[in-house]
Amino acid sequence: MELPWLGEHCSERSCKQLDFLPLKCDACGEVFCKDHIRYDDHKCSSAYKKNVQVPVCPLCNTPIPVQRGEIPDIVVGAHIDKDCKYNPAQQKQKIFTNKCTKPGCKRKEMMKVVCEQCGGSFCIKHRHPLDHDCRGGSQPISKAG
Repeated sequence: MELPWLGEHCSERSCKQLDFLPLKCDACGEVFCKDHIRYDDHKCSSAYKKNVQVPVCPLCNTPIPVQRGEIPDIVVGAHIDKDCKYNPAQQKQKIFTNKCTKPGCKRKEMMKVVCEQCGGSFCIKHRHPLDHDCRGGSQPISKAG
């Protein structure tokens, strides 16, 4: 090797590659090659100081604010212990709750589909006034299939 004093070795134990353009980790301050500069690539123990992602509670799906320098796992754990609004019964709530009011139809929709003429709540198939024998004010122009 002609110029052994140039460059630095990668700090990753499994690599130790001599890199002539080494990169310094802004979190831990160690030197790495291009393959190990990302926090995850060298398992940086100081990444939480620089990582600006906002963790989300796995139970209530609420974003949890984490101050710089705090460990996100500990903050989320504290949220779960104290402030979490998780309701296990909410997981069992039905989504399709709007029952069609046309006689004989048992379909339910996620969102309410209200007839402008009679004010009734119907499924997608019976939403047009002619499809549910509407008794409202004016007669509709067409009938949907």
